[in-house]
Amino acid sequence: MSKPLTDQEKRKQISVRGLAGVENVADLKTNFNRHLHFTLVKDRNVATKRDYYFALAHTVRDHLVGRWIRTQQHYYETDPKRVYYLSLEFYMGRTLQNTMVNLALENACDEATYQLGLDMEELQDMEEDAGLGNGGLGRLCVRVLIGMEACFLDSMASLGLAAYGYGIRYEFGIFNQKVVNGWQVEEADDWLRYGNPWEKARPEYMRPVHFYGRVERGPDGVKWVDTQMVLAMPYDTPVPGYRNNIVNTMRLWSAKAPCEFNLKDFNVGGYIQAVLDRNLAENISRVLYPNDNFFEGKELRLKQEYFVVAATLQDIIRRFKASKFGSTEIVRVDLTKLPDKVAIQLNDTHPALAIPELMRLLVDEEKLSWDKAWDITVRTCAYTNHTVLPEALERWPVDLFHNLLPRHLDIIYEINQRHLERISSVFPGDQDRLRRMSLIEEGGQKRINMAHLCIVGSHAVNGVARIHSDIIKNTVFKDFFEVDPQKFQNKTNGITPRRWLAMCNPGLAEVIAERIGEDYIRDLGQLKKLLNFVNDDAFIRDVAKIKQENKMKFAVYLEEQYKVKINPNSMFDIQVKRIHEYKRQLLNCLHIITFYNRIKKEPNKSWTPRTIMIGGKAAPGYHMAKMIIRLITAIGDVVNHDPVVGDRLKVIFLENYRVTLAEKAVPAADLSEQISTAGTEASGTGNMKFMLNGALTIGTMDGANVEMAEEAREENLFIFGMRVEDVEALDKKGYDAAEYYNQIPELKQAIDQISGGFFSPCQPDLFKDVVNMLMHHDRFKVFADYEDYIKCQDRVSTLYKNTKEWTKMVIHNIAGSGKFSSDRTISQYAREIWGVEPSLEKIAAPDELPVGYDDSELGPKPTL
Repeated sequence: MSKPLTDQEKRKQISVRGLAGVENVADLKTNFNRHLHFTLVKDRNVATKRDYYFALAHTVRDHLVGRWIRTQQHYYETDPKRVYYLSLEFYMGRTLQNTMVNLALENACDEATYQLGLDMEELQDMEEDAGLGNGGLGRLCVRVLIGMEACFLDSMASLGLAAYGYGIRYEFGIFNQKVVNGWQVEEADDWLRYGNPWEKARPEYMRPVHFYGRVERGPDGVKWVDTQMVLAMPYDTPVPGYRNNIVNTMRLWSAKAPCEFNLKDFNVGGYIQAVLDRNLAENISRVLYPNDNFFEGKELRLKQEYFVVAATLQDIIRRFKASKFGSTEIVRVDLTKLPDKVAIQLNDTHPALAIPELMRLLVDEEKLSWDKAWDITVRTCAYTNHTVLPEALERWPVDLFHNLLPRHLDIIYEINQRHLERISSVFPGDQDRLRRMSLIEEGGQKRINMAHLCIVGSHAVNGVARIHSDIIKNTVFKDFFEVDPQKFQNKTNGITPRRWLAMCNPGLAEVIAERIGEDYIRDLGQLKKLLNFVNDDAFIRDVAKIKQENKMKFAVYLEEQYKVKINPNSMFDIQVKRIHEYKRQLLNCLHIITFYNRIKKEPNKSWTPRTIMIGGKAAPGYHMAKMIIRLITAIGDVVNHDPVVGDRLKVIFLENYRVTLAEKAVPAADLSEQISTAGTEASGTGNMKFMLNGALTIGTMDGANVEMAEEAREENLFIFGMRVEDVEALDKKGYDAAEYYNQIPELKQAIDQISGGFFSPCQPDLFKDVVNMLMHHDRFKVFADYEDYIKCQDRVSTLYKNTKEWTKMVIHNIAGSGKFSSDRTISQYAREIWGVEPSLEKIAAPDELPVGYDDSELGPKPTL
């Protein structure tokens, strides 16, 4: 195997990622050494690789700071409408390389580190992934894949929007996954243990957040009293736009106990315990809940949801009052103008408490009437739904609310009463409709339906792919759609081409730029120009060559990490996403077993070799997902050690799948598996990343696959299986797994091998739960799509042998992927929900300001 070019070597060949002048190299080296000495207090004799990474990170951050401050000054001067994106999760990944790309510093940094005798890729590998999100991990929750929130923040900055991401600064992010003896084992993700060079603490903007207490009504209005207070400390991370000098802010809140927390116990000898009890307050931001849908009723999770909302809304109102617009009021800020200057996007139901909290602030604190406050709230808030399964909608027990947030429970009851009065006036006497549409679910334990709260309290509700948006209008939220059809929209998700092409696949980015220019990084729709090169032999060779180089590099990585030598000329068949029954990794497993059995039956036949990789995390409380991982690893143990099979089939479970690993796997993939049951995937963004990087999709007509097939034409994807209407028809008829099991010999053989202990000889009944689920309780109908899936995989194998025709399909897919830019997604959010206009104009960088420019000319200092 010839050694592939490193990314550093590739970057020296390309221009699409920016050519920082060589005159910057000397300055970068000087600043690198300055940070090594004065920030880290080290010299080259004792510095470690991590020290060198921190020195480089601080050096790059220096180039952000001036732009960051200048951006806030620009926003103060122009006073635009500001967008606030509220999410309990921000799966950001690493920051260094993305920042260098967006600031056009990468080449200069490459050269500077090279001259310093350091390896850029080694330094980048020292950075911890900021795993502050599940990446869609969930048991029943249907969410998007890795880094959507990061993509959106990148696009907001690149489009010049005055936007802020708000979330929680979890001390421990999503767990690190280890595979021990084939089983998933969770380890704590202590991502902050070495510090974070990108964040800036802002203690001056610390905000109080209250819990518990009671509600008191008097002549002066309603008061929430006798509460327990926790402080929310903000930590700001810069989010640079793509070469436009805009640097926006992601503000994450960390819980801090107030100084007086329980210290009254000091006088009775309880000082030590009182200090220790401070942890009870600070636990709020300690750990990200793995989203296994079992945190219903968990007080800590509800505390997290209110904590981020309460701190954020105080910050939003503070900034509004301090803006030019707000401060023009002589006596009192006119909060009825809030929707003109503020847009709040609720990412899923987790920040739903923003609605009653904003009402509380406006009614209780600002003394507005209910009707005025409600008008402000609805016009300010919008809601993105990520869930098509009704049982996955977030619900909270009323009893828990009554104890933890008594004032908010009152407000929700009032919202519900007014909402039901309206519904009753439109549909008089329809008690069943009132029950279905109520925010409060009766029967057994009373619960608050947070999705219903979001819909009622928002002016816009959107799904994240066209098929998903149609489903929520026609089924999940049909009643609400009938009442307020104008609220419902679709915003098909997208990915940032900066991270998911220019950064992770520089070779392909350059090959494209040589044909159509470099502007496509800002306008991904220009990729359609590649259709002019579908039959260009030179372009076909270049695309195939880049793919092979990426595969060779990934093969080296896999051999180092997994001690499995794989054939880089084999088809890299990859399914990476959270482990979940509806994602149907089990269907993939059945294909692996079928292919294995065929090779064993006809070992001398000319088979298309495959390396099948499956990766993803199982929620810790999700037994079946963990069993699926165990089955994948068990199949791999048998297949990978069978001398008859050799390198014609290898099975690898990609441990601890995360953003950084995705950046390696996605450019190397030949085939992308997107095989969920039709009607269950909200969107998917992994499918978009694979498409943009030249992998062909085998998939069902589900989520964004439908629109991908439209953009690239269906004949350029491998589409199989039931459509949504077929699934609905099968539900009505009744799905009988035994019918397929008895009629399809290869399927029966595979299931019998699993149940008979072929893949677990030391424990023959190890997978009895998996087989029992497939045979008797499979909601996602794996067997119903098995036969068509196998036939489709046969078509894949046949085409892969024809490199030219395969690559022509690849080019069609790359050319059709322009729609799936997060820039397009965010532009639609901006114009159609937030009421702001994106801009590709640059602002002046600090070193581009006029000579003699004085910051004092700005007047009052802008608030952060």
